[in-house]
Amino acid sequence: MYRILIIEDDERIASAIKKHLETWGLEAACAENLRDIMPQFSAFSPHLILLDLSLPFYDGYYWCEKIRKISKIPVVFISSASENMNIVMAMNMGGDDFIAKPFDFHVLMAKIQAILRRTYDFAGQTKLIEHRGAILNTADASLTYNGEKIELTKNDYRILSALMENKGKVVSRDTLMQKLWETDSFVDENTLTVNIARLRKKLENAGLTNFIATKIGMGYIVE
Repeated sequence: MYRILIIEDDERIASAIKKHLETWGLEAACAENLRDIMPQFSAFSPHLILLDLSLPFYDGYYWCEKIRKISKIPVVFISSASENMNIVMAMNMGGDDFIAKPFDFHVLMAKIQAILRRTYDFAGQTKLIEHRGAILNTADASLTYNGEKIELTKNDYRILSALMENKGKVVSRDTLMQKLWETDSFVDENTLTVNIARLRKKLENAGLTNFIATKIGMGYIVE
C-alpha cells in the first residue's frame, strides 16, 4: 500500500484529501507539526508528498528543498498561488507536479496514480531511519544530519544500519561482526573496535556526540 503524506495547514482541506485518498486504498497521513515535518517524514516514510506552498513557519519551497537533500520521492505542490512564476519555482526546487486549488479530487487522484506508477513500477522503495535528527537512507547508504551528508564507508553503513534499525535495543558485538563479515573477509574483535571508534569520530565531527553508546559486556546501542 502506498503512503501519502499531506502537508497542508488548512485542516479541512487536509482531512478531505486524506479521506479521498483512503477511499482509493492509499494510506494517508496529515503532517502534525508544521514547524518541523522531518521527524514525521522519516517515521512515516511516504511514497509521495502533497505539499502546500503557503505554510506557517516555513513555506513549501523550504520543505521541498529539505526533503530533496535526503530523498528523491515525488513531491506534488498544491496551491491557490498558481501564477507561472510559482509553478516554475516549484519545479526548479525539485517538485514533480503542481496542482492549482481548487482542484477536482478525481484529477488529483489521476495525477497521483500516474506519478506513483512512473516512480515505483520500475524502482525499489526507499526506507529512511531517523534518530536524533540523523537520517539514514537505506537506498543509497547515506547519512544526513542538519541538511549535510556524512560520508560513510561500507562498514560505517553496516554498523549504523544495524544499530539504527534496532534503536533503543542493545546490538551485540557478535551481531555487528556478522554484519561486517557478510561480504568482506573475516572481522575480528579488534577490527570491530577500530571501526566503531572511527565511526564515532566521524559522527562527533558532524555534531552527533555520544550517538553510539557502549554497554560493557553486551554491545552497542543508539538510544
